[in-house]
Amino acid sequence: MAKEDDRSRSAQEGDREPLFATRRRTGGLIAFRLFAASVFGCICCIWFYRAVEPLEKDENRTGFFRFIWLVMLILEIWFGLYWLVVQSLRWNPVWRSTFTDRLSRRYGDDLPRLDVFVCTADPVIEPPLMVVNTVLSVMALDYPPEKLAVYLSDDGGSELTFYALAEAAEFAKTWVPFCKRFDVEPRSPGAYFSPKSNVLDSAAAAEVAALYKEMAERIETATKLRRIPEEARLKYGDGFSQWDSDASQRNHATILQILIDGRKHNTIAIPTLVYLSREKRPEHHHHYKAGSMNALLRVSSKITCGRIVLNLDCDMYANNSKSALEALCVLLDEKEGKEIAFVQFPQFYDNLTRNDLYGSMMRVIADVEFNGLDGNGGPLYVGTGCFHRRDVICGRKYGEEEVESDAIQEIVEPEKIKSLASCTYEKGSQWGKEMGVKYGCPVEDVITGLAIQCRGWKSAYLTPKKKAFLGVAPTNLHQMLVQQKRWSEGDFQILLSEYSPVWYAHGKISFGLILGYCCYCLWAPSSVPLLVYPVLTSLCLLKGIPLYPKVSSSWFIPFGYVTVAVSAYSLAEFLWCGGTLRGWWNEQRMWLYRRTSSFLFGFMDAILKKLGVSESAFVITAKVAEEEAAERYEKEVMEFGVESPMFLLLGTLGMLHLFCFAAAVMRLVMTCREAGGDLRTMGLQFVITGVLVVINWPLYEGMLLRKDKGKMPMIVTVKSVVLALSACTFLVFL
Repeated sequence: MAKEDDRSRSAQEGDREPLFATRRRTGGLIAFRLFAASVFGCICCIWFYRAVEPLEKDENRTGFFRFIWLVMLILEIWFGLYWLVVQSLRWNPVWRSTFTDRLSRRYGDDLPRLDVFVCTADPVIEPPLMVVNTVLSVMALDYPPEKLAVYLSDDGGSELTFYALAEAAEFAKTWVPFCKRFDVEPRSPGAYFSPKSNVLDSAAAAEVAALYKEMAERIETATKLRRIPEEARLKYGDGFSQWDSDASQRNHATILQILIDGRKHNTIAIPTLVYLSREKRPEHHHHYKAGSMNALLRVSSKITCGRIVLNLDCDMYANNSKSALEALCVLLDEKEGKEIAFVQFPQFYDNLTRNDLYGSMMRVIADVEFNGLDGNGGPLYVGTGCFHRRDVICGRKYGEEEVESDAIQEIVEPEKIKSLASCTYEKGSQWGKEMGVKYGCPVEDVITGLAIQCRGWKSAYLTPKKKAFLGVAPTNLHQMLVQQKRWSEGDFQILLSEYSPVWYAHGKISFGLILGYCCYCLWAPSSVPLLVYPVLTSLCLLKGIPLYPKVSSSWFIPFGYVTVAVSAYSLAEFLWCGGTLRGWWNEQRMWLYRRTSSFLFGFMDAILKKLGVSESAFVITAKVAEEEAAERYEKEVMEFGVESPMFLLLGTLGMLHLFCFAAAVMRLVMTCREAGGDLRTMGLQFVITGVLVVINWPLYEGMLLRKDKGKMPMIVTVKSVVLALSACTFLVFL
């Protein structure tokens, strides 16, 4: 009897064991705070210098010189304050680790239902084969198949995407059992059978590989020909019959097809698979991805109604089959889990070059800054790789009782559910306002997460050793800049909207988390000072106007310390996150390009939208590249190739820095005695302009040296040179 009591007591103690742990690095944190204090002290010295030290001026141009000095003071105040705001992301970081073994012992297969939402919108930009690889990867998650359902929202209303999903449904009957039997990783067949993966050496693996190859060829052939095979139309007639003869991407009725019904007792246990293309009509706003998510929430509530919802972009396949269990360790924890609304995983990519040519991974944000947000109350919701509590995203406030029903849903005919995805269903409702994903912003995910946190909830950030999800990063510069423009514009729109973290979140979330949101909301306006500062530095170098203390002056120390210390810390942080030295240099280049092009255009568009001059638009980033462009990307050769206003701006700035630096060096060589004075009085200006020239070397190659199709278009090069020369000439004769 005593032994049974001991076993019972041991089991009860096991039930009380935490399912995840949170840790802080106190030693490193203290060192960082001391470092940050020293940098900020020097920043204050720089402000003091600008305020009290008179500029060496020409009597005839006192007003002009004083104006430049005032502009420099204003810009440096902005940089110092913004740097201070950014440090909030490093002030209190936390790292979380999970115990999936404890979860398994406590719950076994008695886990909550999980609905996975995968969103796609265009079969050309987002190839159907890539989409179904994502779907198959989440169908094979390490999760009870009867508790798992996968929904594909096709906002393109494409027969090609439906055909690909129908083919994937057949292949899933082989793929899912194969993954479970041999515990393969990753569980995207496209990634698993790729040349860089370690494929199981067995007859079973060879058979599955052959089946996948056949399926992939059928899908790619149909995609290339833009035509569905007649035998497929007959085989999947119930689905294809829902397309009207005049249906188009922007004008069609709701299309809903349950391809696999995991609620029924099937011979092979595989998850439910559902295709949805919500109704689209030209006269009704469809609210882009947010509208798609809300339609999925309603439709899935009548089919499987999972308590937990995972949403993924169509290119983000599951790289870690235990990611769902990792998230549930947080959400089901008895002590802390009940206050957490969603669990966010980082957005990583599987097509990055060794040195991340376009800085797409943004590894410092993923490995440092989001941990800092987590320490202040929780990370942002970034729109993919996120596990939500269904009732919370649908509007439940913290403290209200959760409905914990996992009863099997009554099987309802799809025709009776279609109305939930009609374009008029939300009229007069709270969907997009108080319920579901919010409308009215290109980054609807961020305001949705903020609103959830303002209702009293927290969020959590998980970065397991094996990356949970992997997507497709932009493979050319223009794609990356367009993507960054949308993000920065959307974040700035939030700052100007009723959901601004400055006033909407005041008193509802921690001050540190408000600052964390502001770091990203201020991306767009930060473009203006970052555009003006280096241009002013280069032009004044050309004109011979010193903007910084002499190298021999004691005032030079704070300028030198801030420059060296911040750069060295940035490098050390990047290397600590697993990057390379060249990768850090690429990241600095992209940091500059994003802020002087993408963010600037995002800033201007956000202002125009606020004034009612233009409307918001959702731009989809292409997930495919031409063969030659892909080869250049693999060799880490920067891709231009298209005419773009952002390229014109970057080209003009790059050539302006080059002309100013070249003219200053020529003056240095031709007037040796005076040149020594130039180096003493304008040494820091030489360094800043020289670094800008070096960092722009790939731009100069694309404009002046390369002959391939990825070079800068000639018209952009000519315009850039003319504009830069005009600016320099005007200043010289001013």
